Amino acid sequence: MAADTIGGMTDIDYWRAFLTRWSHEWADAQEPDAPDDERFAGDEDVLRTRWLGFPPASEERILALEDRLGHRLPPSYRAFLTVSDGWRHAGGFVWQLAGTGRLRRHQDAAGLAEYFPGDLDDDPTPEDELLAGMWQRALQLDVESDAVHVLMDPGDVDADGEWAVYSYASWRASPPERYGSFRAFMEDMYREFHSLQTDRSRRTGQDFVNDTTRALDASVEEARLEALRGRYEEAEATLAEALEYGRPRAAGLRDQIRRLLGQTYMVSFHGLTADPLYAPEVLPVVAAEHVSAHRDDSSWTYHLGGASTALAETADGILRDVREGTYRYAPEGAFGRAVAEAREQARWGDADGAWRTLRAALPEWRPVGPEHIAPVGLCADPLLGPLLTLERGREVLATPRAGQRGAPPAPAADVDPPGLAWLTELDPGNVLSSSYRFVLVEAVEPAELPGRLGADETTVLNEPTTLWESRMRLRDDANAPGWEDRALASVGRAGGGWSFALEAWPGSHFAEQWFVSPGVAASRGTRAVTVWSESSDGHRPGVLHLSVAEDGEERYAFTVRGTAVDVRGSVPAALAPERLFRPDDPVTERLGERRALEALAAEYGVRLPRFALTRGRLHTFRTRPWNRPPGPGEGYATLRFVRTRP
Repeated sequence: MAADTIGGMTDIDYWRAFLTRWSHEWADAQEPDAPDDERFAGDEDVLRTRWLGFPPASEERILALEDRLGHRLPPSYRAFLTVSDGWRHAGGFVWQLAGTGRLRRHQDAAGLAEYFPGDLDDDPTPEDELLAGMWQRALQLDVESDAVHVLMDPGDVDADGEWAVYSYASWRASPPERYGSFRAFMEDMYREFHSLQTDRSRRTGQDFVNDTTRALDASVEEARLEALRGRYEEAEATLAEALEYGRPRAAGLRDQIRRLLGQTYMVSFHGLTADPLYAPEVLPVVAAEHVSAHRDDSSWTYHLGGASTALAETADGILRDVREGTYRYAPEGAFGRAVAEAREQARWGDADGAWRTLRAALPEWRPVGPEHIAPVGLCADPLLGPLLTLERGREVLATPRAGQRGAPPAPAADVDPPGLAWLTELDPGNVLSSSYRFVLVEAVEPAELPGRLGADETTVLNEPTTLWESRMRLRDDANAPGWEDRALASVGRAGGGWSFALEAWPGSHFAEQWFVSPGVAASRGTRAVTVWSESSDGHRPGVLHLSVAEDGEERYAFTVRGTAVDVRGSVPAALAPERLFRPDDPVTERLGERRALEALAAEYGVRLPRFALTRGRLHTFRTRPWNRPPGPGEGYATLRFVRTRP
């Protein structure tokens, strides 16, 4: 029989070299003084011969097996048999694989066809159809195992004639794992042997070192340098392969890449969380995921295995800071100074400016040690973490840093649109599209707004929070009088020297007879613009109110409710409601409101930061009432509905 050739090596040569290497590494890793009850039958022969296999199968035996089965065996298994007629210790849980004498039809002996794939629907996938018939027609490879079924399917054949191999163990609590060929299965079992042996050696204080581990560790070090050069995709692929072999550095390095790519599942920075050098960088990231997933704190210590008492106390403080929103990412050096500058920009809503500051400083970033390849701690910062979109995470990873050279990536696109018209866009991420109200104040810093718009003289800015969190905080305040519609407003810069205070989803509807514009008081010595918008809810028409005050007096205002327009003062031509709102506009499209916001932005050179408002965090404060109290002879009723259990 002529053997196939792959890369100058025949299949038989490949199997001989691969199986010999596996056998020698397995034998070298065994403890010579291990108790007899820890060895399997035949292990003494394996240690003596340094061979996990058996004698080769003759061509006659292979042909006889094919005649008995009624199939020509797949190429990789056939070539394997010519080197070893069976195999021992395939991975950690299959103690013997069948050769020509013990390969047999499975015929659903385990009764698994009922569960995998289960009942097929009217439009099953090709994969489900193959799996449904596999249990009856497959050949059983496992002879002895830890309740692991290894099946080779003659009905699942690729273009090279290779049969798929399925491995299933109930204790893994997962569906059968499919391999494209017997060779792919054996290579994965070899990786499993390495991974388990590496872990076992680490726990017993021994070294598992051979030519394979040395080559893998060298590839991990090269991947670290490639990551610092910005070649993160190549680095991630190399680290993923090394991780399959259980190489100890691979997981911690790869997790940094994965987290900046937006992946949080099973990201634990293996081993780095318990190292005092790296814990301040990676523990906050783990804590942020712990808090956002609402995990029980009893699981927190899982990340601290082997940590000192002092580090465990530090870890508890990090978790507390992350939960309270007071954690601050503070690296050292030039990049740390850029982080501080970017945080100041982000806390007033300038997400794009903050990112440009960070982007410019990325080449100056330096790791805290050899296991650190990216500023992953940014992910945990409550102000800067939200800036890390998927595109920007890739930009961080693609930027050469820590003194390494490489081509810089194209900058990620800005996230904020210009102007105000985005407020009317009905996309899933725009939580402001139903209703909002805001005040713009010229030549006033955001930190000064509580003094102009605050509920009283004690009003101060709260710590930055998301719109959703501020709304929940507003709902918790049940002590205010029913008429006193006070906003918990988010504040920031609105471009061109303006600042804003905005509330999403106001707690009451706009009513002309009760409304008192907070912009009038805010305009002392300057100008202020007030806008209140409500979209139509099917029962009442939409409303848009716009007013401009200067030095404590209203200059002009208009309110559009459906087709009714009320105008006060001299409205500039660019903002004239008769030009902006047209009778033939579809009500649901809010075209008039969009034109009004576009005209307002052009007239005063203002904008609102969509990203900070919808996905980031901003300072908030309680404003003065937007409604006046009831006057003499006026009444005001508040209805509260309480749902009770039947």
